Amino acid sequence: MSARQPDFTGVSPIAARDSLTEVVYGNLRLALMEGRFFPGHRFKIRELAAALNVSETPVREALMQLVRGRALELQAGRSIIVAHMTAKQYIELRTVRLFLEGLAAEHATTKISETAIDKLADLHQELVLAETEGRWSDAVRANWQFHHTLYEGSGLPEVLAILDDIWMRNGPLLNLHYPDAPPTYPGVHQHLRVIEFLRQRRADKVREAIQADMIEGGQNLIRVLEKYGGTQNAPVAT
Repeated sequence: MSARQPDFTGVSPIAARDSLTEVVYGNLRLALMEGRFFPGHRFKIRELAAALNVSETPVREALMQLVRGRALELQAGRSIIVAHMTAKQYIELRTVRLFLEGLAAEHATTKISETAIDKLADLHQELVLAETEGRWSDAVRANWQFHHTLYEGSGLPEVLAILDDIWMRNGPLLNLHYPDAPPTYPGVHQHLRVIEFLRQRRADKVREAIQADMIEGGQNLIRVLEKYGGTQNAPVAT
């Protein structure tokens, strides 16, 4: 299958007054977390610099920061691509996520506002609608925004920073969910249980629901990774 094109809508031109390298880094970091790029996508520095309205130097420096963060890979010949991931790597990172996202969700239960819970409900509906209409990139983005909004409510900035680093590597991988390995649940979607238990302020149940979301929703993705031996061999939807 031919690969879908990366989504540059979240990568905005940068004003000269900004700290260019850090702003380029922040733009790309967010785009990775939201799943706007795909595993194996090759960055063209000149093209990206033109899209961001900056010189090539801050783009190159930002890309190298992302290489050091293992979100990108520096290949022979100096090509920089979005990092691939094996099933083993995904499961190891998910083990960390199960603990930290469960912790953040539990802490968020007593702190998150009703307005933020309403936003979670809207994001879940956006996710479901995007899946129904085959807008796969929008579905990946809405899913990340759901999780990130929940964890922002935890009041644990250090935990959130670690989770963002993991999601920076995880975001591109989630594009492999659609349409060949969509998240599935044996019962009600776990996002709905998260919202229900947040409204009831039941921290233990929120933790269980977000952990179940990761386990249940990721089973098809693991099967794809195990079948193809990693994202570099897995099919990418058009």
